[in-house]
Amino acid sequence: MQELSSKPNGSFVGHVRQTLNSLSPTERKLGEFVLDYPGDLATYTASELAQLVGVSNATVTRFIQRLGYENYEDARRQAREERNSGSPLFLSAPGSKGVEGSVASHIVQAQDNIVATFNHIPAELIDEIALAMVSAGHVWFLGYRSNRNLAAYLRWQLVQMLPRTQLIPGPGETLGEYAVDLGKTDLVLVFALRRSLPMAAKFATTAAQAGARVVYITDHFSKTAVPAEWLLRCHTQAPGPLDNHVSVMLLCHLLATRVMHHAGTKGRRRMASIETLHDGLSELRE
Repeated sequence: MQELSSKPNGSFVGHVRQTLNSLSPTERKLGEFVLDYPGDLATYTASELAQLVGVSNATVTRFIQRLGYENYEDARRQAREERNSGSPLFLSAPGSKGVEGSVASHIVQAQDNIVATFNHIPAELIDEIALAMVSAGHVWFLGYRSNRNLAAYLRWQLVQMLPRTQLIPGPGETLGEYAVDLGKTDLVLVFALRRSLPMAAKFATTAAQAGARVVYITDHFSKTAVPAEWLLRCHTQAPGPLDNHVSVMLLCHLLATRVMHHAGTKGRRRMASIETLHDGLSELRE
């Protein structure tokens, strides 16, 4: 029989914060370190953590029990779960190198992310989605938090070639006001990389149920089940606490490039008309 873990309700970091003021000086030293680098608990053994902080193994044991955990493994298990959920706090590490020392590692990781991502997203699939966007009656873009910036970027690239595109929801608007009009001629691109709001997946499901074609762009850790026609997973790992979105940006670039190709003469004429209007309005001139 699998042993059940014992853990208090709430987040691991929350337990540490609530308990910090009641700790002894050595336990507080450990608590403050853990608040700065909670991900270390998911990585190190109790002895390794004690050595890293400069306290005894007994201090680590007392500290864990004061937090409400039965043992170190229960606390480490919860820290590991929260680390996988994507909080940048859990991805920070002590003694990180400066910018000069870390540039090479970031470049290597970005290259690895690109290779890992496009090993599962072939050129044919990108072409298929691009064709679907060109033929769609309306293309909608949705994303929350950092995902909204990614959705806005791709929409900005495509608005020059596609006449009916929109980033949703607008200020003060609700998704229901858009969902009511979704149908088989629509295509919805949802960006839902880690730490996205659950509403993104709910809207993708609603759009699919309404008959719209759905492109769901997420990370390789996501386990959210969405009935999307196209599920694209991007690798976003990085040496530091912040996600590396190079593979996502490359995906956006490739989609925009292939849309431009498939939009053909009609798309280029639209771009030319936009440029003429830019000139007439003096929008892009000093």
